[in-house]
Amino acid sequence: MIDPATDTAGGPTAPQPPVLLARGLSKAYGAITVLSEVTLDIRAGEVHAIIGENGAGKSTLMKLLSGHAEPTEGTMALAGAQVKFADAVQAEDAGIVLVHQEILLAPDLTVAQNLFLGRELSRFFAVDDRRMNRRTADVLARVGSTARPTTIVGDLPLAQRQLVQIARALLDDRKVIILDEPTAMLANDEVGALLDIVRNLRAQGVAVLYISHRLEEVEALADRVTVLRDGKMIGTWPAADLDQRQMAELMVGRELSMLYPPKRGAASAEPILEVEDLSVDHGKIAGSFIARPGEVLGIGGMIGAGRTELIEGLMGLRPAQGGTIRLNGTTVVKPSVHTMMDAGLVYLTEDRKGKGLLLNEEMGPNLTLQALDMINPGLRLDRRKETAALRAVVQEYDIRVRTLSVQAGQLSGGNQQKLLLAKVMQANPSVVIIDEPTRGIDIGNKGQIYRFIDALVRTGKACIMISSELPELVGLSDRVLVMRAGHFVAELTGADITEQNVVYAAASSGDGTEGRKRA
Repeated sequence: MIDPATDTAGGPTAPQPPVLLARGLSKAYGAITVLSEVTLDIRAGEVHAIIGENGAGKSTLMKLLSGHAEPTEGTMALAGAQVKFADAVQAEDAGIVLVHQEILLAPDLTVAQNLFLGRELSRFFAVDDRRMNRRTADVLARVGSTARPTTIVGDLPLAQRQLVQIARALLDDRKVIILDEPTAMLANDEVGALLDIVRNLRAQGVAVLYISHRLEEVEALADRVTVLRDGKMIGTWPAADLDQRQMAELMVGRELSMLYPPKRGAASAEPILEVEDLSVDHGKIAGSFIARPGEVLGIGGMIGAGRTELIEGLMGLRPAQGGTIRLNGTTVVKPSVHTMMDAGLVYLTEDRKGKGLLLNEEMGPNLTLQALDMINPGLRLDRRKETAALRAVVQEYDIRVRTLSVQAGQLSGGNQQKLLLAKVMQANPSVVIIDEPTRGIDIGNKGQIYRFIDALVRTGKACIMISSELPELVGLSDRVLVMRAGHFVAELTGADITEQNVVYAAASSGDGTEGRKRA
C-alpha cells in the first residue's frame, strides 16, 4: 500500500507556474462538510487527473473550480491573480470551462447553433449563420469530429455529440478545460479517439483537468494524479509513479488483492434456464445456451456483437422470431418482462438512467414499482411496508444516503446500481441477468457489486452477466460464452477463461465454427 505521507507533487519535468491555483477549498451544506481543505495546482500543457470513489468530492471540487458553486472556505488564483466566480458564465469568460458527463445540448438545433447558443454572431442586426458555420467547422476539425455544422444534433451518434460538447468548450480560448467522465457514455471503440483529442489539447498548451473512474485512461493520459477520499485530499503524485492497482488502493484506503470473490467451481446441477435457437432480427442474432443454479455465466464480445439484443429478445423487450425457452422446467410461450419475472427471471438493464430507474422519483417507488403485488397486495399502497422494505435494502446493499426520501437521480452511480439490483431482487428470482454490472462505477462499489453477485449465486440462483470489461468477465464468470456477429462462437471454462481467449474469439477473422457449440 502506498503511504500518502510520501506525497510528491510535481511531474518528471521542471514544474511550470500553475495556471490555476486553489488553496484550502472547502464546501459545506449546513452542518455537513462535503469537501475539506483541498489545495490543487493546475499547469498549462498538462493532463491532471482527479480520482476517487463516488462521493469522494470530485464533482463538488469541479463545481467550485468552474463557478457552478461557491466555496465555503479557500481561495483561487488564475494566472497569478486571485479570482472569485459568481457563476459558471464568469468562469467561462475567465477561461475555465467544465464539460459535463451528461450531454447538455439542444437536440433540435444544428451543431453550429448549439456551439453559439446564447452568444450568436450577428451582422446587420441578423444572426450570421455563415460565419458561425465557418468557425464551427474549424473547431470541429480541432477535436477530430466528422459532424457538419448544419447537422441537427439529435441526428448525431452519441460519440459525436460528446465531441460537439468539447468543441463548444473550445470555441473561445480556454486556459483550463475540466472533463468530467468524458468517456462514460462512449463505446470502447470510441474511447481511443477521445483520448487522442485530450492529448492534442495538452500539446496545444491547454491545462486539462480529467476526472474518470477508468483507471486505464488515467494511466494512459495523466501527467499527475490527485486522489480524493471522503471529501479530503489524500495527495498528488506524478502519474509515472502509480500503476492502476496503486491508484485504486489510494482511492479506497486498503489493499485490493481480493477484488474478486473466490471462484465457486464448476456447477453440475441441471439447468435452471434453457434457451434453444432463440432468433432476433430475423436470424441476424441467434443463440442457444443454458444457465445452471450456483454459477455466473458470462457473455462477452465486442460492442455491437448482439449480446444485449439477444437478451432483450429473451425478455420480450424486442421481437423474437423463433426459439424455445424453458425456465424452472416450464416452457415460456410468450415472453415479456412480466411473464419472465413471474416465471423467475429478472433483467437488470445496462441503461440504469434511461430504462432502469425513475430518476425524478424517490427511492421507495423505484424499489417497489416492479413488485407491487408482493409488497402491496391490496388495492391501496402501503407506505409503511414500502418504507420498511427500503430500510432493509439500504442496509443490505449498503446504499449510502442521508435520507430515504432522496430522488434516484441524486444518487451516485454506484448507489443507483445497488438500488436497481435491489429492485429486481424484490421479485425473488431464480435467474438474474445483469447487463454491464459496473459501468460508470468506481472501484470500491465495483467490489461490492461483485460480492453481491457472488452471494446470490451461492444461494442457488443463476446469474447471467454481460460485460465489456474483460477483467470482471474473467474474474467473476464460471463459464464464458463469446458472441461475434450475432452468434455464439466459443464457450470457455476453467483455465481457458482468459482475456486473451475472449479477445481472440470475439475479434478473430475466422467464421468461429470451430468454437461454436451449444452452451
